[in-house]
Amino acid sequence: MTPASNPTPDSSLPVASEFADGARGFRLRMAGIDHESEVALDMTRDRYGRTVHAGAAAAARAHRDKAAVEAYTTRLAPHAEALLGAARRALDELPPARHLAGWRAVLDGLAVSAAEIRRALDRPAAPGSAAERAQHAALWPHLAAWADHSMIASNLAGQSDGQHHKAPLSEEEQQMWTERAQAAQRRGELELTESWYAADGQPISLAYLVEDDDSTVVALRGDLDAPGWQVIGHYTDQYEAGKVLPAPVPPGVLRADVSGFNRPEPAPEISLHELTRDVIEAQHAGDASNALLSATQRGYDAGPMVRLQELLETSCQFAHALETVQGRQIAARLSALGRQMEFLAREVEEAAEDLGSTVAVLPPHRTPVLRVRPRPAVDTAPPTPPPRASTPARHR
Repeated sequence: MTPASNPTPDSSLPVASEFADGARGFRLRMAGIDHESEVALDMTRDRYGRTVHAGAAAAARAHRDKAAVEAYTTRLAPHAEALLGAARRALDELPPARHLAGWRAVLDGLAVSAAEIRRALDRPAAPGSAAERAQHAALWPHLAAWADHSMIASNLAGQSDGQHHKAPLSEEEQQMWTERAQAAQRRGELELTESWYAADGQPISLAYLVEDDDSTVVALRGDLDAPGWQVIGHYTDQYEAGKVLPAPVPPGVLRADVSGFNRPEPAPEISLHELTRDVIEAQHAGDASNALLSATQRGYDAGPMVRLQELLETSCQFAHALETVQGRQIAARLSALGRQMEFLAREVEEAAEDLGSTVAVLPPHRTPVLRVRPRPAVDTAPPTPPPRASTPARHR
């Protein structure tokens, strides 16, 4: 093995940092590629999101795939295996936690993707050929996996022994500071500023503890809305706290199959603004009824009201997945709002059907007003304004 792939203990941190920098550069480049691709694909769709220029869309994806392969080749290919090795060694040294099995599965998946990419790069197809486009398209899911999840490998590889927090407070001091923080929380003077998870799975928060117009930065461990949370340190500022507290690890995801680089094709969608304009421009009750029915339509091309209900339900799942007392309370509120939204959508649907069954039109006395008024001829002098009536002065 070369020194870069098998670093000595004294040089492991700088080398691991180099690996992480390569992965970070690849993620940034992939974000730019993805943005450029979305802009190009938007140009191939109609106003409802349907692809109407299939050839241009295929060309945009081919350009995206090729750019992603080039980004991986230049920024990450030299470091991928070494990065995974450093991440696995760091993972083996962590204390047991719920997320470690998932992290290990992510590293295994990245290793499989790296092997697939390396195999293709070792046997490249002819430049510009259909075979090359097919090869790049087959690699895109593996490249997207690295862009989505290499943050976990980078975080593991960049960890050092100094990141494991050793509480600077004695038991008596910890109890005293916890009681002060609890009293401030009851007064509404414990102001949370930041929250994250440490590598051991413990939630950590920073807050300003305000007492008599003076504030101190305190670090807290646990859920502040549940009993049992503690103060684990106090500091003059957030910078000092960040130097000694455990570094944050990448947060989790709501759904395991999420991918910011492999989003599904957008479903056709009519905006509320357009439906409102349809009602304004309608003259027959059936046209206004159709606009309302479009808002409540379900299925693949669901209407805005149904999409809002889906947003509430998904946000409810997110709030519950936070696994905090406040998160569960908010999830219950969102769930109730989702049920109300479902009821409202059905009411709107029934009203729309009743409106359509009226078979009515707007009365003719609702006359339109011309937007463009007749203009005088170019050689016509404007009319002389009438003389202003003089107002007699008042005398006291």
